[in-house]
Amino acid sequence: MSRNAEHPVLRVSSLSRNFGGLRALNDVDLDIRAGEIVALIGPNGAGKTTFFNCVTGIYVPTEGDVFACRPGMETPARLNGMKPFRITELGLARTFQNIRLFSSMTVLENVMIGRHCRTKAGVLGAILRDGKTRAEEQDSVDRAYELLKELNLEAHWKEEARNLPYGAQRRLEIARALATDPFLLLLDEPAAGMNPQETLELKELVLELREKFTLSVLLIEHDMGMVMSLSDRIFVMEYGSRIAAGTPEEIRHNPEVIRAYLGESDNA
Repeated sequence: MSRNAEHPVLRVSSLSRNFGGLRALNDVDLDIRAGEIVALIGPNGAGKTTFFNCVTGIYVPTEGDVFACRPGMETPARLNGMKPFRITELGLARTFQNIRLFSSMTVLENVMIGRHCRTKAGVLGAILRDGKTRAEEQDSVDRAYELLKELNLEAHWKEEARNLPYGAQRRLEIARALATDPFLLLLDEPAAGMNPQETLELKELVLELREKFTLSVLLIEHDMGMVMSLSDRIFVMEYGSRIAAGTPEEIRHNPEVIRAYLGESDNA
């Protein structure tokens, strides 16, 4: 797997986030290199989703910096204070712990919405329906359908999203994220609620998508089997702070991690 020697695709330095008197994130550092799959783990309430929200523009960090850099770009972009849709345009896409699909829209339409940040037709084009606008719309349809095929959802293209089985809804959310043409895909507990077979298929899917779409991946996940077998590196959080970072093997034998998280999961 190639690595961007000049800049990591994501570099987070001394990230902190306060909610009134509560410090939800405390001086967190994290980096992702091109082509890496990095996991962010920790007990419930450790601050993992708050971290995602700071990176993707839902929250503005209280302190620290978030920089992203598409491979090949010379200058990283500072994400602090940037609107979520601008961060998506830059090339970061995410899924959510609680599935957020447009439930009454079709499966195909949900993916087409992801293409919106890559289309150029404005209000006038939509009104006039000129040839350029129609061609762009057809391209969105075609590319959305191709993504459905990649995620084995094409048979459901005209069904309403709410009628899909749970695992298929998870895959649909990933397809919509991929429709934005990201270089960094952030997955918030993608295996939540899945059975062991679905989790194994998801792991294989993430590996395939990394290769096919030249992605870097950051995932929050509680399934330790998936994390240990999928990740190149793992960052561990507890009470809003980073307590460890390393390869799966290093994390597996880290006493702080065993105490804070892995040992806890053995008794779950």
